[in-house]
Amino acid sequence: MSFFDENRPLSLATRLLGLILGGGLTLLSIIFGFIQGVPVPAIILYALTTITLFFFGWKFVLPHFLIATEKKDEAEEGPGPFRLILIKYYPALIVLGLILIAFFILGAGFDGFLSGWTVASLVILLTIIVATRTIGPVFETNRSAFIGIMVLIGLFTVGAFNIEGFSSSSNIRSMLLFAAFLGMACVGQTLVALLGGLDLSIPFIIGASNVGMLYLISLGVPPWLAFCCVLVIGGLLGVMNGLLSFRLQGQALIVTLGTGFAISGSVQIITSIGTAYGGNVFGVVPGWLSNLAAMNGRTFGIPIPPTIVIWFLTTLILVVGMRMTVYGRYLYALGVNRISAKRVMISELKYWVMAYGLSGFFSALTGALLLGWSGGGFIGVGEQYLFLTLAAVVVGGTSLMGGQGGYGFTVIGVLVLQVLTSFLVGIGLDYEWQQFIFGLLIVPMVALYARTPHIRTQI
Repeated sequence: MSFFDENRPLSLATRLLGLILGGGLTLLSIIFGFIQGVPVPAIILYALTTITLFFFGWKFVLPHFLIATEKKDEAEEGPGPFRLILIKYYPALIVLGLILIAFFILGAGFDGFLSGWTVASLVILLTIIVATRTIGPVFETNRSAFIGIMVLIGLFTVGAFNIEGFSSSSNIRSMLLFAAFLGMACVGQTLVALLGGLDLSIPFIIGASNVGMLYLISLGVPPWLAFCCVLVIGGLLGVMNGLLSFRLQGQALIVTLGTGFAISGSVQIITSIGTAYGGNVFGVVPGWLSNLAAMNGRTFGIPIPPTIVIWFLTTLILVVGMRMTVYGRYLYALGVNRISAKRVMISELKYWVMAYGLSGFFSALTGALLLGWSGGGFIGVGEQYLFLTLAAVVVGGTSLMGGQGGYGFTVIGVLVLQVLTSFLVGIGLDYEWQQFIFGLLIVPMVALYARTPHIRTQI
């Protein structure tokens, strides 16, 4: 069968895909031509050339790579080199394609976007993606951590090249502070995910503690006592979530979402009695709380917000504790196989409730710290964390099926999301564009390493 043999087989699905891709590519060339003010005859010529070259390659060149004869003496055919590349590297190829699409869309939609720095940034990102797929298997035991660190380095490098002051100490401190808020909120989500559960009440507890603490202070409760009360109540709410979701196995998502709405609604009812400002509470935030979370906060005289230090210490305790303590080992054991864990006398109820209790505690802590940062109580302050906590856990590489990952991986996911957000804000994208790029990049980043078989299938 010769190289240009028209009888080389192409399935109907492959032909339809070629038709769709060829038509889409031609349409894009026409749109970009009109946007750039190219004369109509030139647009027609370019469109005809594009579609002709595409269909020539699709009909004659692509089959040569898709199907290749493996043995000279037999008519046995197997996958060609192109198909082998697709099979082995298709998540990375999806990432490359989406990044290129985003790049061209931004280039067409924003004047001045295309420059030497942006092209260099594109090359850096593509290099990072290729490296994660070619070098990554060498670090198979910590594959998700390696990929996350590579993506983090790539995003930070691109931001430093393109945005003035992106790598300055003040901007790094700002990114770390907002990452600390998200990281504290992700503590419980990570622990729950390791058991194979989900906690959707986190943003509601954050908002309730944010409003509730200021409300207690406005009633005359000493700020330190109000702070402690909020943390205790948050932990108790988490315990309640744990008991309910354990009794209703398989319904943790709905249970925690329902209790979250109930918590948020009850706090608004209590705080809005006698006032027209439901969902908002006005009062004076104590100076020590403002110092904990303010951008200009100081830790023992050092210009570092104490919230960052608290997050660092929490991370250190969790990373070491999950690997070195009985609690951590039992938590992983339950996540891997509950039946086997029960047979060695590990109490599933105890660890399930403890994980949700810690989730409620750290959610309340996040809400209280956000009160120190904003200076005012607002019930909706935690809304963004509904998606971000899940995204950080998954981007970091912790499996939502349980038993795989850890808080150290979540920290990497948190930093990736925060640097990405800062980059999108820094280049001046509107909120809608930020959400578009955010979703476009997060899904393929997860696909880079989310295909590792679950640990249950490896035992």
